[in-house]
Amino acid sequence: MLATKAVLRGSLRSVASASRPARLNVAARPSLNPPALRPSLAGIRQYSTRLSEVDPQEDQLASAQNGSASTSIPSADAVFPPAQNGSGQPQEAPAFNDWSKSFHGLSTEPFSSEIAKILQAPIDPLDIEMKPDGLIYLPEIKYRRILNKAFGPGGWGLAPRSETNVGPKIVSREYGLVCLGRRVSLVGIARGEQEYFDPSGIPTATEACKSNALMRCCKDLGIASELWDPRFIREFKAKYCVEVFVEHVPTKRKKKLWRRKDAKLEYPYKE
Repeated sequence: MLATKAVLRGSLRSVASASRPARLNVAARPSLNPPALRPSLAGIRQYSTRLSEVDPQEDQLASAQNGSASTSIPSADAVFPPAQNGSGQPQEAPAFNDWSKSFHGLSTEPFSSEIAKILQAPIDPLDIEMKPDGLIYLPEIKYRRILNKAFGPGGWGLAPRSETNVGPKIVSREYGLVCLGRRVSLVGIARGEQEYFDPSGIPTATEACKSNALMRCCKDLGIASELWDPRFIREFKAKYCVEVFVEHVPTKRKKKLWRRKDAKLEYPYKE
């Protein structure tokens, strides 16, 4: 009886041992980070981008152990050196200027003689136009061409210095003329204005207001300054213009109007 119980106990122990999962030998498991793949401290220091933290002696020792020369990563200043001014010192980046309030560069220094010569060149009489009331003027596109010739396209611009003021019959806004010479500088401030007769014409009047401000700003640069000289105006009108009697075709009314000698008045007027 006792022998039978011993046999049954041995059978149960065999079944339990067979169903129990086998234990893994920790010492026999493969390493997840073998020595061949473990980076050395010298290797990390060799390829570190923070070169200022690497000890030169340790870097040389790491290079000797690896059998290669030390590799240096150039800094940003070495690849892209900062701009320098005339004295050889690094030039700081210009701060942002809010041209609606700033007066940066105003009357700081004159433009070069070449630019001044272009700006103050005498106006070609063929470019001057005359209004029927006798007022002579230079078309705004002529001012833009002179600025483009002096500073290059993109070398100048108009910066608004106020909101657009829309009145019952007139639009006005203040602008500043900014030119790029040796530095970005404000060279003139003026308020442009333009009349309009219908609310649908406000966008066009706003653009004309900008052109009017441009012409007034250019006066400070000496562009077409002859047009504000009374003696020049009298001599120009006597030489190139004439005052004639005309008839307003729809109303048959007659009055005196001015025109250039080489031009004719258009409808609704007839000489």
